[in-house]
Amino acid sequence: MGFEKGVKMNNPEQAQTGDAPYGAEALSCLPPLAPIEMPIQSWSKVDAVKSKIRTSPSVIGNRRALLFGATLIISIAAAADLFIAESVQGISLSEFLIFILFSPLFTWLVFGFLGSLIGFTQLIRGKASSDYQMPPASVAPRGKTAILMPIYNEDVDMVYLRLKVMAQSLVETGYSQNFEFFILSDSKIVNELTEFAAYQKLKDEIKIPVWYRRREKNIARKPGNISDWIHHFGSGYDYMLVLDADSLMSGETIARMAASMDRDKGVALLQTVPMPVNGQTFFARWQQFSARLYGPLASAGLVWWSGSEASFWGHNAIIRVKAFAESCGLPKLSGKEPFGGNIMSHDVLEATLLRRNGWAVHTIMAEGSYEEYPPTLVDSAIRDRRWCQGNLQHVRLLDIKGLHWINRLQLLIGVTSYTTSTLWLFLLLATLMHHFGRGSANLSLPPSTWLLVLTIICLFGAKILAVIWALIDKRRAKTLGGLSGILASVVIEIPLSAFIAPILMVTQTLTFIDILRGRPSGWNTQRRDVDGISFSEAFHYYRPHVVVGLVFTLLAFIGGGALTWLLMVALGLVLAPVTAYVTSYSSMGKALASIGIFVTPEEHRQDGTLESQKESGIVHAAIKAASNMPPQAYSNAKKQSGAGSFPVENPV
Repeated sequence: MGFEKGVKMNNPEQAQTGDAPYGAEALSCLPPLAPIEMPIQSWSKVDAVKSKIRTSPSVIGNRRALLFGATLIISIAAAADLFIAESVQGISLSEFLIFILFSPLFTWLVFGFLGSLIGFTQLIRGKASSDYQMPPASVAPRGKTAILMPIYNEDVDMVYLRLKVMAQSLVETGYSQNFEFFILSDSKIVNELTEFAAYQKLKDEIKIPVWYRRREKNIARKPGNISDWIHHFGSGYDYMLVLDADSLMSGETIARMAASMDRDKGVALLQTVPMPVNGQTFFARWQQFSARLYGPLASAGLVWWSGSEASFWGHNAIIRVKAFAESCGLPKLSGKEPFGGNIMSHDVLEATLLRRNGWAVHTIMAEGSYEEYPPTLVDSAIRDRRWCQGNLQHVRLLDIKGLHWINRLQLLIGVTSYTTSTLWLFLLLATLMHHFGRGSANLSLPPSTWLLVLTIICLFGAKILAVIWALIDKRRAKTLGGLSGILASVVIEIPLSAFIAPILMVTQTLTFIDILRGRPSGWNTQRRDVDGISFSEAFHYYRPHVVVGLVFTLLAFIGGGALTWLLMVALGLVLAPVTAYVTSYSSMGKALASIGIFVTPEEHRQDGTLESQKESGIVHAAIKAASNMPPQAYSNAKKQSGAGSFPVENPV
């Protein structure tokens, strides 16, 4: 029996409606019902919206024309150069394939680099978020905000500890009376007692109201979980701050976001750019450092051109409840998964629907917003598979009536982002076909020097710009390991990225083919904390990569010196199980971090020394910087909460 039926409601006579059973006996863990309608949206009908988005930058049209125009011009010039080179002696089949594959891939490269270049200029000028500014911390939020933590068979020790840290940080702001926490569980029944015992302990330890409920049926996954809450409690709150199980946010950032919603009545959603933290394994630390160093350029560029048509990433974002309820009721797609059924990548679509109804959606680069990265290459690939299926579903949604063209483009970008790996593999195969096609009309493709140089710039230019930006700011450079630490980290990171690129290419291609074959990804609990995987697990997952790598090795030897480059691709694939195995351990990551490699700001104590303990790895220093929490508050919170005392049943 679930706690919905085993929990006494404050207002039991109201507990009778909705798409989840709320019974009337036993414990009290939910507030009185405050229902709100959330109608299912139509894809073919929408009311005309005439109101102007007041928070949209006046120059946004010029910005988009500059970015997309420059991308188009450069891409056409590159495609024309390649076409002219191929057509001198007639175009063979392999050359035709190279041309049609190269053109969209190069366009994608150019677009990404130009976005980062724009982001670099914005960061250098100190205007990365100048279009949308949140109120200062001194402005008190007036509306009532529900902080929603959806969970699914998670480690309750760490999830509830994050909630406790956020609650303590909110209390420090002096605005905690405007906030309440909801733990929305979709966990299996075997985890119910553990979750509820931890909830009761948490409720006694924090000074902000916290509520708990577990759905007996995990209907529509996370979006179903959120919509279930809206149906039953949505009218009781002005805003909802949606988290993931690994989310952590400072109280100051949360309060300022709520105050922003009070001020700007036409804004429905503010999406922060979460920084990954708490990486312990070699792989997680590597990705965490890369996100810290390179990520802000891409984010600043995205903020610059997305304006009030920004996207939603599903967590670490505050949303106007009424606007969401009126705009974001998602229907099931016809047919079976993976292309039918419940919409998996719901967040991007929800942002487009909010904008369709006349609401503004903004991305903000605010400090004090964090998440965790998958600990291993295998776990990252598993998560990526879910995202791939969800984004490919969007092919069916591109013709929704009434979408802003930028939102439609964002849906298309999501789709194409999961086809690029397949296109890269096909381009590689077309190149091999051309090499071995000795009877073709033209056996050489002499690229122009400018095209080679531009390709190299697009591949590595953003990383170089990120290093320049980091070194200009001495304070930022120090938190990333100093000049020597940053340079050493980049010298290691760039070859590593090139080494795993073939692994990611084959992984995403196999995923893409698997989904096209009609095999859905499912939605299992994410493994968030692991210190090493077995070699057998790594080899089992990457067996196809080894086979492809061996085939490429054979072709490289047969093809002679002209195919020496193929050996680098083959080596990465053959060693894929070894790479996944070695990078899954924290010992290597900690060893590198101890000498200043792959260091991030959150790993420093107040005195600047590196902190590698688990309880301090989750941003105690960043929480201090963002919300004046004492440097040992997080460690003390863990000790006081008795973290580790709640056994997790049915672990991943």
